[in-house]
Amino acid sequence: MAIPHASQALSRFTVLDLTRVRAGPTCVRQLADWGANVIKIDALLEDAPGESLGGPRHGADFQNLHRNKRAIALNLKDPRGLEVFMRLAAKADVVVENYRPDVKTKLGVDYESVRKINPRIVYGSISGFGQDGPYHKRPGFDQIAQGMGGLMSITGAPGEGPMRVGIPVADLTAGLFCAMGILTALLERDVSGEGQWVQTSLLQAQIFMLDFQAARWLMDKDVAKQAGNNHPTSIPTGVFKTSDGYINIATAGGRTWERCAQAIGAPELVSNPDYATAPARSKNRDALNAEIDKRTATKSTEYWVSELNAAGVPCGPIYSIDQVFADAQVQHLGMAQDVPNAEGRHIRLVGQPFKLSRTPSHMDARPPEFGEQTAEVLAEFGFSAGEIAELKQRKVV
Repeated sequence: MAIPHASQALSRFTVLDLTRVRAGPTCVRQLADWGANVIKIDALLEDAPGESLGGPRHGADFQNLHRNKRAIALNLKDPRGLEVFMRLAAKADVVVENYRPDVKTKLGVDYESVRKINPRIVYGSISGFGQDGPYHKRPGFDQIAQGMGGLMSITGAPGEGPMRVGIPVADLTAGLFCAMGILTALLERDVSGEGQWVQTSLLQAQIFMLDFQAARWLMDKDVAKQAGNNHPTSIPTGVFKTSDGYINIATAGGRTWERCAQAIGAPELVSNPDYATAPARSKNRDALNAEIDKRTATKSTEYWVSELNAAGVPCGPIYSIDQVFADAQVQHLGMAQDVPNAEGRHIRLVGQPFKLSRTPSHMDARPPEFGEQTAEVLAEFGFSAGEIAELKQRKVV
């Protein structure tokens, strides 16, 4: 098959993908979806199953993470397999891995080893806690990072104990930050002619994502607490009952609050001294929320979305995931995309969240089967038919 280029934006770059599970594949997906020639290295071991950690190969999770790639099967624990990898790395632009820090050194595919044969390589690493330091040998896991990164202490309702977020946010953001770091290093390479090592971790990513909550501590020594569905500073902002469900309403200032009160048929709340100023609304938040709830509970979510938007008050329904993809704006944005598949397996996956006007991204190729393009890729990198046959016979590829 032809090299899949989901976009022309990154089509000049070749990426060797050593990643597993989620954080690493999230990083590489960004590069693949924007057209990089991504070669996924499936681990070929004598006792290795033909599936990836993190779920079955044909499961929704794996399929969503590994589209727009090709795959080769390679035994990196065999010295000849390492030789094959280094021949690929000599011509590649990027290597991405998310092993524990010591594993890649044992395998011989660490940054310093690769840099010796290709000084222009940009090498991306994602770990649980960093490449060095007192915790660097610990295995990383998203929920552990959510806890140690402070997120679980500010998520959930007050008094109900820590709560994890419903997506693996540390994994996902670490992957995105690694992709951003790789692109930054590739841009710098245009100037210096040299590659470099890009490092991030689940813990770093999670702490960065605390954003203003972290800044409140660092600058003001204010330790944020759980606030449930209430916004910590914009009041009233939160979840309110409707006759058929719930709605989010967000007020960002006094004028928005006044428009909100008018729209829900409660103008008297604006002049009530308990709610007239931002400090008063903060102090009496629970009572104010109850007043709003009484009004919104009388009519449907659809009604209030229409009325509040017409009044210039930010609001929106609270969807289940099936409702998300049924929404007219979501469909307009093309967030669910079909993947071409000659084998008759229909696949719909999540599209990219940003667009480029001249070099758009699209679903060019389904996720590869285990080692599917081994011979094809090796031939492109200069391996002869005889070499490929011998490597297969010796179970190196």
